[in-house]
This record gives sequence, C-alpha cells and structure tokens, in this order.
Amino acid sequence: MTFTLHGICPLLQVFDMPAALRFYRDVLGFTVIDRAGEGDDVGWALLTLRGAELMLNTAYDTGERPPSPVPARVQAHDDTALFFGCENLEELHAHLSAHGVDAVPPHRTGYGFRAVTLHDPDGYALCFHWPDTQANYDRWVERYGFPPRTVGSG
Repeated sequence: MTFTLHGICPLLQVFDMPAALRFYRDVLGFTVIDRAGEGDDVGWALLTLRGAELMLNTAYDTGERPPSPVPARVQAHDDTALFFGCENLEELHAHLSAHGVDAVPPHRTGYGFRAVTLHDPDGYALCFHWPDTQANYDRWVERYGFPPRTVGSG
C-alpha cells in the first residue's frame, strides 16, 4: 500500500446548527475547533473530543431551511449510528438525564457490551458502550492500549 490514512471524521447534516452545537458541545463535551463564521449560527463546524473528530454541516443553505425538520429526513438519520467508548455509563446516563436528554439507561447488548443509547437532535443514533466480557475488553486492550484487567461477566 502506498498511501496512509489518518483517522476518520464523520460529517453530519444538521437542521439547526445552534441546537446541534448545544448538544455536542454543551452536553457531550466536544470542543469546537473550527467553524465557518462566528457564533453558533454557522453553516459548518469541526468538533473534537479526546481524539474523536466530528463535523456538523447545515442541511440547508441560508434562507432555504423549512420551518421544521422534514420527517422522512429525520427518520433516515436513524440509519447512521455513532459509537463512542464510555466506561462510566451510569454517570453518563445521569448527566444526560440532568440535561433533559432521553436516553436508554445502561443495558447489556447482544454483542458483549453495556451501552447507553439515544438519538441526537437530528435523529442520528448514538451509542456509548463499554466491553462487558473479558474477551471484548482484551480486544480493546490490544486495539487501544488500555491496561489489562479483569472485567464484566467473563
């Protein structure tokens, strides 16, 4: 291979940039590191959180946005899911609840993780999960350099 890839940065089309920034920045803790203009009512923004990057882009040009989100568009956003590693799921769920975010409480998944799931203001699915089996945790030790330890249900 003669090329090298460095990271990935998803781009999400959002209906209301100020609402999206309030969610990702003020609730989840992302930092805005670049944007197309000043303030929150911009057409594009680049956010980061502990090495993860995310771009937000307005779905409509200035003056073309409908008065409310188009239901079919919001429904289609559920086909996109962002997964975040998060060890302290109970604390995350309490934080989200305190900010009025409707999230499924920590639960065991069918793939050997515990997770908190929700939808962002634009209907994108978000999953915050952490290994709940030793085999999955050991894979994360190898992948992400976590310290080895005994976890979960085996």
